[in-house]
Amino acid sequence: MMLLASDDTRPLTLRDVSEASGVSEMTVSRVLRNRGDVSAATRERVLSAAKSLGYVPNKIAGALASQRVNLVAVIIPSLRNMVFPEVMSGISAVLEETELQPVVGVTDYLPEKEERVLYEMLSWRPSGVIIAGLEHTDASRAMLSASGIPVVEIMDVDGTPIDSMVGISHRRAGRKMAQAILKAGYQRIGFLGTKMPLDHRARKRFEGFTGALAKSGVEVADQEFYSGGSALAKGREMTETLLNRDPELDFLYYSNDMIAAGGLLTLLDKGIDIPDQIGLAGFNGVELLDGLPRKLATMDACRTEIGRKAAEIISERVNTPDGAPSVIELTPKISYGDTLRR
Repeated sequence: MMLLASDDTRPLTLRDVSEASGVSEMTVSRVLRNRGDVSAATRERVLSAAKSLGYVPNKIAGALASQRVNLVAVIIPSLRNMVFPEVMSGISAVLEETELQPVVGVTDYLPEKEERVLYEMLSWRPSGVIIAGLEHTDASRAMLSASGIPVVEIMDVDGTPIDSMVGISHRRAGRKMAQAILKAGYQRIGFLGTKMPLDHRARKRFEGFTGALAKSGVEVADQEFYSGGSALAKGREMTETLLNRDPELDFLYYSNDMIAAGGLLTLLDKGIDIPDQIGLAGFNGVELLDGLPRKLATMDACRTEIGRKAAEIISERVNTPDGAPSVIELTPKISYGDTLRR
């Protein structure tokens, strides 16, 4: 575990916004509560200053205004993806032993939506934030930095955290899978996955994967991308498309297990010899797919453990406010299953 230096995380106040915008605290309060007669220019100046500072108004009224509530904001991209319910189970298992309760916000992988969800959740003054990924808008980063509460970014360690982070290196995961595929003798490799501008972790795995192939003089022979949920039907469709374009492919690497399962069923329907004629692998180690006719090669993303570690950091930091941020990198392992030659 590597410790990071702690910065001043004093919560922002109306006075900070007042000084930054050059108007009185009373006017700032009117603008942020959308009350009173304030000119458009003044309103814009206040809102701009609040956004740049990362200031979030406090919705806890009266005597509770100076306190935190026993809630932990958990902000994730999706509940349809099998990955995040397992992360939530790890978080819940730890927090149920404390007075803290998780409250979930979903962003659909959209940075602007993440910003809105974060703004609303921070306005209730939770005791901590657990948020997926390291990539956020400038406004989201400002809000997290200025919140004065422990923040844990999860799932990824390929980057610099705002406070603490728990996850795996997706670039390293991609490299390890590429090395295993090359070692097994496969050379004509296709990639199938989500459109990656917004799925940063899938993009990093792809970067690590293609980088490792390039070091051995191998390029991805063909690739197929999609937008939407991880689905068996989409995996079938993409696999058909790729094989029709390039029947000589001898390995298919999928960005997640669900589309890989669709690909596996397609290959079995065609009577293709797996893994000798074509091998395939996914990512995530989804236990739901253990009942497939063949056990899929994959890599465990340490989902439940990531949730547990993140919740433990929040719990410890709530009890010890002066505690130092931390970085925890977990190490996923390849499961060869029946679809990747050893």
